[in-house]
Amino acid sequence: MREHAPVQQVVIAGGGTAGWMAAALLARTMGSTIGIRLIESEQIGTVGVGEATIPPIREFNRVLGIDENDFLRRTQGTFKLGIEFRDWGRPGDRYMHAFGEVGRDLGMGGFHQYWLRAKREGHGGRFWDYSVNEAAALANRFSLANQLPGSPLQGIVHAYHFDAALYALYLREFSEKLGVTRIEGKINQVERNPETGFIQSLLLESGQRVAGELFIDCTGFRGLLIGGALGVEYEDWSHWLPCNRAVAVPSEPVKPLGSYTRASARAAGWQWRIPLQHRIGNGHVYCGDYLSDDEAAAILLANLDGRALDEPRLLRFTTGRRKQFWHKNCVALGLASGFMEPLESTSIHLIQTSVSWLVRLFPDLRFERANIDEFNRKCLFDFDRIRDFLVLHYQLNEKDELPFWRDRRHAPAPERLKHRLELFKAGGGVYRELGELFTETAWLQVLFGQNIEPRSYHSIADGISPRQLREYLANLKTIIEGAVAQFPKHDEYIRRHCAAPPPKA
Repeated sequence: MREHAPVQQVVIAGGGTAGWMAAALLARTMGSTIGIRLIESEQIGTVGVGEATIPPIREFNRVLGIDENDFLRRTQGTFKLGIEFRDWGRPGDRYMHAFGEVGRDLGMGGFHQYWLRAKREGHGGRFWDYSVNEAAALANRFSLANQLPGSPLQGIVHAYHFDAALYALYLREFSEKLGVTRIEGKINQVERNPETGFIQSLLLESGQRVAGELFIDCTGFRGLLIGGALGVEYEDWSHWLPCNRAVAVPSEPVKPLGSYTRASARAAGWQWRIPLQHRIGNGHVYCGDYLSDDEAAAILLANLDGRALDEPRLLRFTTGRRKQFWHKNCVALGLASGFMEPLESTSIHLIQTSVSWLVRLFPDLRFERANIDEFNRKCLFDFDRIRDFLVLHYQLNEKDELPFWRDRRHAPAPERLKHRLELFKAGGGVYRELGELFTETAWLQVLFGQNIEPRSYHSIADGISPRQLREYLANLKTIIEGAVAQFPKHDEYIRRHCAAPPPKA
């Protein structure tokens, strides 16, 4: 047996959400065996990778042992039950990608097949009439119930809205208590071994040299280590996701506190709205080929719920990903690894999954090729499947009067996405590949929400009588409506359990 040669020194280049998520998870799971140092500069601003999350963030916080109420209190957080899409299919359209299940399957028959049959028979209502999360979100109600009382139906499935900068500070405090060392400074040079090409140390402007064995690149869009030093190429996805700019601005909070993110289509992109306890986060994502920066800022400011609290901040980006996420002894996380627009709140999730796989595939000093290849395969899978789901939203629009949207509708789609669309149109088939982030229910909500309906439904749905079908759907609606009516108001729940302290005068 070969001698065990463990990695003992990990250096994280860059802080922000990505850096401190990596530090926190590594310290929590491996802190007794490795030393962790994180370099960041207060002079370099961070790009918030998103203030809206999806339900797997709860598992990340659970592994860390974070108390939910304390975390929300410290990050000005609110609960998130889904994402509402306005005007995406046609002007005036409105639908929600609500978390959790919609309806309940009957044996091997997917619920949506029974609902499609009901529509053909002239009843059934909206697909979302059978979503606990949408009903609660629109009623501004919330509960931690995992299952609806007295029924087999799943309860609320939630994620969070929070201030990303406060979350990074929260994780910094958590990490430092577990022994992570923070080093203030700017990286001036990346020093590599002349024989292996591995990174040996980072030289700071102060002259300090920070040596390590495994380096994690969290330097944002710059990709200072993975791209600048190691030359890993960036794969441009602008032909699929052409939005390349965003303007962001906070605005005054309004009542009631919403429990869902909003994504409203605009002439050359879309606008987000994220409700926090102390403010609303707003942004306009757009393509600079169709809209000027001044026009984009004006559209954003004209569509706020309250007074802007700052001047709009401009961000430029190129959608895509690194061709490798782990190369030699460097792993890229966050914006250094790639970026897809925040349409489905996946940026923080991709950090979470990547650092989780890093823990599972943590190397020794041999940096075995099998571990590196598997990490890259996992990350490529996540990025590519999420990309297809985002492109779906653009492909299904019917706004031919607007050049940006007309071009998106007629742009070539990834081959796998074409196949999934044809499969659905044929008979409502939606199948989730093992390990994919987005569930079949998530795909269905976008497809139905943007007016795509299959030519037929599965014959398994004919296995019950018309009367049984009506009773089945009516019972589901009654259970959901009755349960949601008993939930406390979202604002009241926050006030009782996790209200942030009032700002200091």
